[in-house]
Amino acid sequence: MQVGFEMIDAFAGSLGISMNIPLCKALFGEGFVGDAPVLLAKPQTYMNLSGESAGPLAAYYKLPLNRVIVFHDDMELPCGVLRLQEKGGHGCHRGLKSVINHFRGNREFARLRIGIGRPPGQMDPKAFLLQKFNAIARERIDAALPEGVVALRCILFEGLTRTARWFNQEQKYKYIRSETMST
Repeated sequence: MQVGFEMIDAFAGSLGISMNIPLCKALFGEGFVGDAPVLLAKPQTYMNLSGESAGPLAAYYKLPLNRVIVFHDDMELPCGVLRLQEKGGHGCHRGLKSVINHFRGNREFARLRIGIGRPPGQMDPKAFLLQKFNAIARERIDAALPEGVVALRCILFEGLTRTARWFNQEQKYKYIRSETMST
């Protein structure tokens, strides 16, 4: 499951950005939304070592961390539910832990969390993360990707705080509606 990469690809595709430049252990692309420059990267390290790419990229471009958004999967969110988070810890996500370590312990970067749900029954979480989505989960992720693209565009024009407040409220209603319909 590489939903973070899927979100990057969806956003890059919406902007016509090619993700084919190798840089700092990542596939990199750059473009614009209006006048706002956008830099996108897909680390080519193991997911748990993503910081080996993110840290040097942020340093190379002299990016303040409040201008960085990391996209990642989240088993604590229902499948297909997205959350924008302005900052925070790693929540036992090893890829995020690596990023924080390579940002010298700084947690002041945004995250777009993409829900993948919990493993069914007693399934090992590692096995769950490595499997392909079933049809229902795939449908939910595919529906969430365009929503994430809209949120990312809004961040550039409205700012992260305002977009997160609006977006997370919309996602909350989406989750409540899906839970009501499934019972």
